[in-house]
Amino acid sequence: MLTPTLSSAEIRTRSTFLGLMWALSHPGRRQPLPDAVTDPNVALHVIGETLLDLETTFFTPDDRLAYALQQTTARAEMPDMAAYHFYPHVDEKTLALISQAPVGDMLYPDRAATLVLACALNSGLEFRLKGPGIAASTLIRASLPLAFWDLRRRTQRYPLGWDLFLVHNGEVIGIPRTTLIEPVGG
Repeated sequence: MLTPTLSSAEIRTRSTFLGLMWALSHPGRRQPLPDAVTDPNVALHVIGETLLDLETTFFTPDDRLAYALQQTTARAEMPDMAAYHFYPHVDEKTLALISQAPVGDMLYPDRAATLVLACALNSGLEFRLKGPGIAASTLIRASLPLAFWDLRRRTQRYPLGWDLFLVHNGEVIGIPRTTLIEPVGG
């Protein structure tokens, strides 16, 4: 019996999909991305290549990343309409854009955006995560500004809110909207 041979692009997107799936299944636990995807822009592009298709929409403030994501046939949208948001870095300017990301509504909570954020995972503020997929609690560090976490807290009203992918150095952490996040020591 013959089995189909996967192309290198198919292997990369399959591996990325599995990493993303396990990241959301086990919030706070680092999952590997495919080999050689340590550059944040490349990692965001590979994740976009995996998640986006003709029926999806995306937003990114980065022109080069936007061009690469358009090759997936997904449509670029304004921040308040896009299903997927990609940010190579998060600062005050991008926080204003993130604040516009859809959180869904009570009839259609699935219309909330998924945010893909590049950030350092070994430094920054420390947070305790609790919720489905986490056995008691787990700790993470992420170099995102405190204002981002405050924004997430203000917009999360289950079942509404964003699903997050934090990307750094060939790894991804998933934080679904069901996860409770508390700052450690504050």
